Amino acid sequence: MVANVAQMQERNPTLTDLERIFQAQKAAFIAHPMPGAEERINQIQRLKPALLSHQDAFVAAVSKDFGSRCPTETRIVEIASLLETIKYCCKNLTRWMQPQKRNVAVNLKPAKARVYYQPLGVVGIIVPWNYPYFLALDPAIAALAAGNRVMIKMSEYTPHAAEALRSMLAEVFPEDRVAVITGEADVGIAFSKLPFDHLLFTGSTAVGKHVMAAAAENLTPVTLELGGKSPVVIHESFPLETAAERISWGKCINAGQTCIAPDYALVHQSKVDEFASAFTRVVSQWYPSKRNNEDFTAVINERQLSRLKSYLSDAKDKGAKIVEINPAHENFEGSGKLPITLVFNTTEDMLIEQNEIFGPLLIIKSYDAIEDAIQYINERPRPLALYYFDFDMQRAEHLLTHTHSGGACINDTLNHVAVEDMPFGGVGPSGMGHYHGHEGFLTFSKAKSVLIKGKFSATKMLFPPWNRRIHRFLLNVAMKNPNS
Repeated sequence: MVANVAQMQERNPTLTDLERIFQAQKAAFIAHPMPGAEERINQIQRLKPALLSHQDAFVAAVSKDFGSRCPTETRIVEIASLLETIKYCCKNLTRWMQPQKRNVAVNLKPAKARVYYQPLGVVGIIVPWNYPYFLALDPAIAALAAGNRVMIKMSEYTPHAAEALRSMLAEVFPEDRVAVITGEADVGIAFSKLPFDHLLFTGSTAVGKHVMAAAAENLTPVTLELGGKSPVVIHESFPLETAAERISWGKCINAGQTCIAPDYALVHQSKVDEFASAFTRVVSQWYPSKRNNEDFTAVINERQLSRLKSYLSDAKDKGAKIVEINPAHENFEGSGKLPITLVFNTTEDMLIEQNEIFGPLLIIKSYDAIEDAIQYINERPRPLALYYFDFDMQRAEHLLTHTHSGGACINDTLNHVAVEDMPFGGVGPSGMGHYHGHEGFLTFSKAKSVLIKGKFSATKMLFPPWNRRIHRFLLNVAMKNPNS
């Protein structure tokens, strides 16, 4: 393993290489600024056989980075999801690229108004460590669909996954079309300072602020996919066994290391113990043991594991109740794993309340009335996702329209991100901008407004000198009918 890492480090680009690759992509874009639909579709479709042939290497690489990561989760959540993205984009891209017709005011006729969608140029993508393949390639596919060149900066926390992706993409694309950049924090900082035509960052709110500041030096537009504390609200009428299953699904995948994982659950005060028992029962059935169970993913590294443990010790010292779901009574020392853990009686001064959890811990809080739960959510930074469990759609609509979040699920968790035909993005502290599907194409395109006139132009009637009869007539009509 040490030898493999050393080989990767030899392939890491220097800061000079970073600039060279950027300039090569810029020059390639200038030479070929508007690839047609067939060319773009062909580029995207090349990824499908490459993903299928490299999937075993991808699974093994990311498992090395995590110490232990469920192979089936990697195949479903990352690789299968990307195959759906490819299929969806290729099916719809020709339609997305068509110029849109817009209406023309009477004083500008005869004329045609069209909106053309042009590639921006070179797009930078900064990838987090939790889903290295999906969060690199899903936005990359959108950027390629829009006709751009792409540079991808992988996380230093996942060097094996980064190398696996670099190797695959080097087989599929020339460096001036798609390039994978690896390296430590200094490379990441330099990457964010490049004058990209658009920069997409997925990661923490704190790092997102630095990325946005660096991009501002070049007036580079940014899409920030951050995170925050995504709440779950369970109406007192909802079946708790069903809620426990669906919430466990969202919390246990990747051991909670997901930006839209449930962070805390708001449960009616009369149902807290019943829900905790149902949740514990579900998790215990799914994971009767965890230490040597490949179905249960480890925490990515010691730094993140120590962070999560510090949240627990801080909460316990300040009076929280900690309940480990550990049916086999295993010792997890040295395993890199942390059991799913419920945390009760938390207070605002606890670290676990002040930070996104991003791990296998779930806060359980009580409420007396749904309006109290809504108020609690609205008093805090706007989250990336919100989950509400209630079969009464009128109450669900009320909660949706009286809270803000990047996205939401009713009676489910996480799966809204799998719908390629819906935009994905945060709001306020949880991010800005959208991608996925058509919104991804729009994000990485310039919508250029074009007015087209022929030999005759009605505008000639408006030429100076001003205050002629035609000017007075048109002003009179406009002022008398401001709403028509």
